[in-house]
Amino acid sequence: MIEVKNICKTLPNGKQLLKDISFSVKQGEFVGILGSSGAGKTLTLRCLNGLLKPDSGEVLVSNSNGEMQNISTLNKKNLRIARSKIGVIFQGYNLVKRLSVLENIMIGKLGQINPWRSIFYGFTDAEAAAAMEVLERFKMAHLANNPTGSLSGGEMQRVAIARAMFQEPQVLLADEPISNLDPGNAQMIMELIAPLAATVPVIGVFHQPEMTAKYCTRVIALKEGRIIYDGKPELNNAQLNEIYGEELQKVITKIAEPELNALNTTNANEAI
Repeated sequence: MIEVKNICKTLPNGKQLLKDISFSVKQGEFVGILGSSGAGKTLTLRCLNGLLKPDSGEVLVSNSNGEMQNISTLNKKNLRIARSKIGVIFQGYNLVKRLSVLENIMIGKLGQINPWRSIFYGFTDAEAAAAMEVLERFKMAHLANNPTGSLSGGEMQRVAIARAMFQEPQVLLADEPISNLDPGNAQMIMELIAPLAATVPVIGVFHQPEMTAKYCTRVIALKEGRIIYDGKPELNNAQLNEIYGEELQKVITKIAEPELNALNTTNANEAI
């Protein structure tokens, strides 16, 4: 479980970027964070894994013993331990392209092994076997020895997801995981991520409301650093307009025609 309590972030010039952000996500939930550019989506996500420290408030994440700890106040050593149990899927994959797929999977546990082993990538045969099991789970075992740089964008994102799950995380974060992908690969990645919520809370930042409506169990919307919506993932036109404002048309034009028709059908049904 992860619980966020009244986190705030302010620039030195006094501009507030995050304003009393509060929510909690438990196992079984796949929560999508929506909002226009500059709304605070990625800033919020960075606070959730300790990459950014809020000026006030708490980010409570359950550790391996099921105890809640405030990662915003941990020292460097304990934060490293805590972050080793927070899986992150990045927009740009963050893979080492010169290494093999299997090696990239094992890198997911660098934060959990002895620092001297980390320096020299000293993984055991048992760890390699466990990494292969994860690749088999994601139907990528046949690519284990391939250079990661030779893969397609969709394949690299699948490797990134497998690496995050190899960490055996307490929570899984996804930072715009489908923004660089074509509609077909985007759907495939969402179909991989959504079932993971059965075992670990999943929180993702997205720009595609049609995808969060289809795959997420809940949506949180930010505007100017505040939460303005927290509820069902299906949003009507009025709600989308409130969230995106002038950017709405840009968001809508990126939606594939079948998905746009599905959104319009949902909105029409709500209006009846």
